[in-house]
Amino acid sequence: MKHIFLLLLSVFILGSCGDDTLSVEEQFALDTKLIEDYIKSKNLTAQKTVDGIYYVTESEGDIEKPQITSEVTVTYRGYFLDGGTFDAAVKAKFPLYSVIEGWQIGIPKFGRGGKGTLLIPSKYGYGSREISGRSFAVLAFDIEVFDF
Repeated sequence: MKHIFLLLLSVFILGSCGDDTLSVEEQFALDTKLIEDYIKSKNLTAQKTVDGIYYVTESEGDIEKPQITSEVTVTYRGYFLDGGTFDAAVKAKFPLYSVIEGWQIGIPKFGRGGKGTLLIPSKYGYGSREISGRSFAVLAFDIEVFDF
């Protein structure tokens, strides 16, 4: 009887320890709401990919677009929706397949000379991995595509 009581107590204690993490779907819905609120607050005109990445086009650039196998040369500034910058580079060159999925989906929306902003839900960015002390962060990138 003593063992059954301890077992039930253990189950109760473990069961009552709430898991504050959101499911992937809940996090994505939260990220989408944050992005849509940001777009509205900044009075931006954005388009949305089927994956849920938003992009604001300042200039589309050339008609030819980079592919996942392209090596792209871009200038960018990465920041959080509150404006805090976490990364920036001038004319960085890298294979598109080697970067976060949000870039793999968003960068091909721009051709050579294209310029705009990508708004990326956390699941297409760094997810649970911390970047500048934040995990599950929505990412924004001002980008300009120079070549590929």
